[in-house]
Amino acid sequence: MSLKTMKRNRNSLYIGSLTLVAAIGGLLFGYDTAVISGAEKSLEIYLIESLELGSLAHGATTSSALIGCIIGGLISGYFASKFGRKNSLIAAAVLFFLSALGSAFPEFLFFTKGEPTISLLLTFNLYRIIGGIGVGLASAIVPMYIGEIAPADIRGRLVSFNQFMIIFGMLVVYFVNWGIASGRPLEWINDVGWRYMFASEAIPALAFGLLLLLVPETPRYLAIKNDDNKALAVLTKINGASEAKTILGEIKKSVAASANVPAEKLFAYGKLVIVIGILLSVFQQFVGINVALYYAPRIFESMGAAKDASMLQTIVMGIINVIFTVVAILTVDKWGRKPLLITGSIGMAIGMFGVAGMAFSNIIGMGTLIFIIVYTASFMLSWGPICWVLISEIFPNKIRGQAVAVAVAAQWAANYFISSTYPMMMEFSGGLTYGFYGLMSVLSAIFVWKFIPETKGKTLENMENFWRKTA
Repeated sequence: MSLKTMKRNRNSLYIGSLTLVAAIGGLLFGYDTAVISGAEKSLEIYLIESLELGSLAHGATTSSALIGCIIGGLISGYFASKFGRKNSLIAAAVLFFLSALGSAFPEFLFFTKGEPTISLLLTFNLYRIIGGIGVGLASAIVPMYIGEIAPADIRGRLVSFNQFMIIFGMLVVYFVNWGIASGRPLEWINDVGWRYMFASEAIPALAFGLLLLLVPETPRYLAIKNDDNKALAVLTKINGASEAKTILGEIKKSVAASANVPAEKLFAYGKLVIVIGILLSVFQQFVGINVALYYAPRIFESMGAAKDASMLQTIVMGIINVIFTVVAILTVDKWGRKPLLITGSIGMAIGMFGVAGMAFSNIIGMGTLIFIIVYTASFMLSWGPICWVLISEIFPNKIRGQAVAVAVAAQWAANYFISSTYPMMMEFSGGLTYGFYGLMSVLSAIFVWKFIPETKGKTLENMENFWRKTA
């Protein structure tokens, strides 16, 4: 059957609907991780300074959700394999909802009045960790879900849409934070406003949980569980009847070929694919992107912008991020994964070395903003979406759940390390801090050039055969 006929038989509206619902998990991923950008200064005043704690406690509190992200990443493989992709995403939605309300009103756990205490600080961090577990689950399973329902020739575009939703979620929360803070006295923001910022996440979390009840489990998971009738039904709605049978046959052939591979044997297809997945994740974080996202308002304030203006500049940066993520979506299945990653690495290096140079020269102004925009735009064009695309593609079916879990856990561990050490690194030297991120960008380009296989146009089963031959 020709590609043209296959495309004609597809139910594009159904594919788009499944992708959109799953990608709301990406929106919540972005929303939950970026909501701290508007609240972290207020939290520092309300909890850290009032308790006479230092920059280490500030960095740990700002990054506490990442502990949950590591946990969520680690357990995502078990959840995805044991309970399915769909049910795991429902669990993530519940965690997002609980975290939103708990982070906003942490004193409710102990029915206190909310005076700053160590117990209140720990309770706040507990709720942020709960939300982080939701983020960890969603970050691993959303691209897995989309990758397993997507036709091969548009899989990169559909999985990249998840990154669009992550960035869109960040942009939405930038607007929400700005709207909450706009025109309000600083005292009100530090006492009440930050609570509204966290609580606002409950609305999309509830919508995500309800919409997930309407989508099916992925056909590849159903086939692995020998529920071929349901798998065929889903594939038929996606690809049409004749193509569905062909795809199911390929999936069952893959399942049969790996029948003797224990699900828990992570290195069944060799160590290289696992190491590549881990390094992809680590490089995505060591280039420093989440420093720019979490601390964006503070970075702009350091350039002399007022509180409202710094949040507005963050919105501008968010809009640019969305635009370049759309560019990635439109080009990933045409240009391929490797060219985009290498191009993005070069752009990130230019941006970060530029910021470092201005920091060494003690020059703060529009030039710094331009270099930050070059850096973030380059990331959104490349490592932002493409890393998730590759993580959803490169692992064989039988070990995908566990392998993705390891890669995602490594990503969140790297994220936590980079984000929590940023305040201390900046106290030492801003120029060296940004120079380190620039160096990591250069190394990421070399890594992609030497070790990453091109996956454009290949089915998930093609990639499994590739690793079976190299093992």
